[in-house]
Amino acid sequence: MTGGTPPRPEQICGDGRLRDVAEVIARDWTALGVRGSFLARDIDTGEELGFDTGDPVPLASVVKVPLALVVLDLIANGGLDAAQPVTVDPATSSVGPTGMAAFRHPATVAVGDLLLLMLSVSDNAAADALFDLVPVADVDARLRAWGCAGLHVRHRVNHMYECAAGAAGNDFSLALELAVRDERAQRHTIRTLDPAHANTGTAAGLVALLQRVWRDEVAQPRATAELRRLMGHQVFSQRLAAELRTDSLRVSGKTGTFLHLRHEIGVIEADSGTRIAMAALTRADRRAAQAPDIDLAIGIAARQAFEALRT
Repeated sequence: MTGGTPPRPEQICGDGRLRDVAEVIARDWTALGVRGSFLARDIDTGEELGFDTGDPVPLASVVKVPLALVVLDLIANGGLDAAQPVTVDPATSSVGPTGMAAFRHPATVAVGDLLLLMLSVSDNAAADALFDLVPVADVDARLRAWGCAGLHVRHRVNHMYECAAGAAGNDFSLALELAVRDERAQRHTIRTLDPAHANTGTAAGLVALLQRVWRDEVAQPRATAELRRLMGHQVFSQRLAAELRTDSLRVSGKTGTFLHLRHEIGVIEADSGTRIAMAALTRADRRAAQAPDIDLAIGIAARQAFEALRT
């Protein structure tokens, strides 16, 4: 990939054999033409491995996890009713391929079920309906109050599509080409791919958030327990869970996909008690609406990291 191969990560974390595993994952991603950040951490011991964990990356649908936590905390504190009905009209709602974003007729759904749709099938319309109830600025302020370093919420989900359309019209292929070109040049025609303006997170910040959620160290315990339950309902298993499908493991996660971005964060829990939080944030260096090899590379990284950390 002349001129397009991403640089090898310089910031590798992990001691001894854990660092070796991180090096292998980084090398494999580079060979695929993938820029990325990766972090896996044992929630209970703090052992970890990864690379470029402090780089801010546009989150795409991964932003739905902090949004859900803020909404759930409001519910737990009595500021919002999970049974409150919300009507979503496709004529004015957010675009997307799943959930109510793909509906053709208005639908009324309770707040609690908007959360389920947002986290299980990554429903963009459900997410922005929740942003109507809890504005973007309020979500970001709550994250700041909780001390969630490395996470910034700056816009609604549909704003990603509005900015892509502003740059490329209705030509999604052109938007993808612009995203890849700009990734190589480190400039941003599409505003919501610019870390200075996008919803962003670092691998370190996302893993720290997951660690606090799984240890009930942020928000109300009722909120964190419900977030864990809802993340366990995600239907997409082509990334973190791809090579971890066994009866003795449980994967709770949230993907994020937009143009050249393919992410997932989540927690892998073993019957033995091991709990590993992970964040895999990738940006492809080629035009490809479908990239199963990158999805699989994330899955392989998750398996390698899980096996190394539970040994």
